[in-house]
Amino acid sequence: MRRIVPAVVLTLIPLTAVLSPRAATAAPADPQVVFSEEFENGMGTAPVMVTDYTGPAPHAMTYAADPAWLTSCNGLIASRLNPAVAPPLAQQCGGWWPVVRDLAGALGQWAGGDPATNHAVTAFTHTPPGSGKVQLETEHPVSIGSGNRFVTFSVDAAAVNCNVAHPLMVFYLLDGNTAIPTFSQPIDTCANPGAVIGGISVGTYTSDAPVLFSGSQLGIRLVNTQGGTNGNDGAIDNVRVLDVTPALGVSYSPGSPTIGQTATLKLTVTNTSELREKNGWSFKVALPDGLTPAGTPTSDCAQPSVSVANGVVSAGGGIGDGVTSCTINVPVKAGVIGEYSTCPADVSDRVGMNNATACASVTFVAPEHKFDAHAHAAKVTAPLIGGPALVPSDVTCTATPGSDHDSLLTAVLPAVASLGVLTTEASGTVGPDGLRTARAKATTAKLNLLNGLVTAEEITAQATAAATGSGTVTTSGTTTFTALKVNGSAITNPPVNHTITIPLVAKIVLNERVPYGNGTGIKVNAVHVTTIAGVDVVISHARASLTLPGQSCPSA
Repeated sequence: MRRIVPAVVLTLIPLTAVLSPRAATAAPADPQVVFSEEFENGMGTAPVMVTDYTGPAPHAMTYAADPAWLTSCNGLIASRLNPAVAPPLAQQCGGWWPVVRDLAGALGQWAGGDPATNHAVTAFTHTPPGSGKVQLETEHPVSIGSGNRFVTFSVDAAAVNCNVAHPLMVFYLLDGNTAIPTFSQPIDTCANPGAVIGGISVGTYTSDAPVLFSGSQLGIRLVNTQGGTNGNDGAIDNVRVLDVTPALGVSYSPGSPTIGQTATLKLTVTNTSELREKNGWSFKVALPDGLTPAGTPTSDCAQPSVSVANGVVSAGGGIGDGVTSCTINVPVKAGVIGEYSTCPADVSDRVGMNNATACASVTFVAPEHKFDAHAHAAKVTAPLIGGPALVPSDVTCTATPGSDHDSLLTAVLPAVASLGVLTTEASGTVGPDGLRTARAKATTAKLNLLNGLVTAEEITAQATAAATGSGTVTTSGTTTFTALKVNGSAITNPPVNHTITIPLVAKIVLNERVPYGNGTGIKVNAVHVTTIAGVDVVISHARASLTLPGQSCPSA
């Protein structure tokens, strides 16, 4: 019959920690019933031999036993519903028939059911059965789905006449022809009762530890190692096999690290709610393409074994008794920004482990670089004179996107230059992918420098610093010249840092580009003139850089 109130057993760990506070806190899954037999299917008021009984769907289990356990008041499914006077099937019980009925009643009371209607498989040995014979065995296997599952066994047992020989019951799980013991020593209800009801010792007994069962089908065998007849009287009920396989959970922390930083792939093994020890589980997890190990994995699981090779995490170990969960931490890094996911399909070679039920993702994001962008149309510096830059636009060392621009219709630099329309702009922008760009641009029209030494219809300088998906910064510069002449000679598309020296007059650098900030910034001057008198003139200047948070913006 079905147990309503789980019981505490004295020497063997009971299946009663199912709702322990620690389990409730972490919400492990409850054990799943693989097989349950209450010996109630189709039963009425008459006793039935266990070999004539068929269990309920879906298994419709039938049972076998050694002939010695099917005679002499053995192998009867009995109940207090049975006649008080021994019916023909129970004639061999003689005057002990009322006690046989009471064994079933005591087990019903112990399980929280109705002692008047409970049925149980009884044995009241009137002749010596002999030691080590099969008292009960399933006749066909029970499917447990995939193999490599942790399973545990539970049974309610009763014994009477404990002043003489005790029943000594050994239960096995059957994997084909292999018998796997569920207890380290026989169940002795007389010696280790959960309670004594009307002189009958009763208890619930759960296997010493979950078994890592490799097969996909199992059976059950009961062997009584007590061979005598003086005593050796008892009963069993509520046979259960439970799947207590722990479950894998996958997560990442933090969820949005900056590219270049390390994230942790957290592989959490969560126990089932009875919190029994499980050793020997293992699994593999393929890392997402683009994620690579970034350090040595760690684990707080029992006897952990963790390695990463060829993009695959191989993990194994155990979870201790009373432990809700344990974790394997694998530090990882990404080559480029983006979202990376680990899903159930990435988990393989599971042994003693339920798969993750959901994907976990980590998104490596671009750094929030600080923008630094500056442009001006012209600036003169001399030993005794100098002034501010003309038409400046500035976005100065800030993480906040923005822009600046300025313009002027005309300008005169006394004794140096006359200029037409001047325009400048500077900006810091963030793309849809989070990548940042600092840009500056300066355009000068109608240039006449140093009494015609350098002339042009229009010149433009542009500087750009752009973040990449891998977290680095690239810089670039461009210049354009329209109708450029130097010392009367036309020049088209001058190369980078094209230098012209006019003896006793000046040095002229066209398309000047100067990197700075360890490559995170670039300065571009369309025209840079230095006279022999020490006058320094820059026409159309732009510079731009990107700087990581917490660092100082470089100076050009």
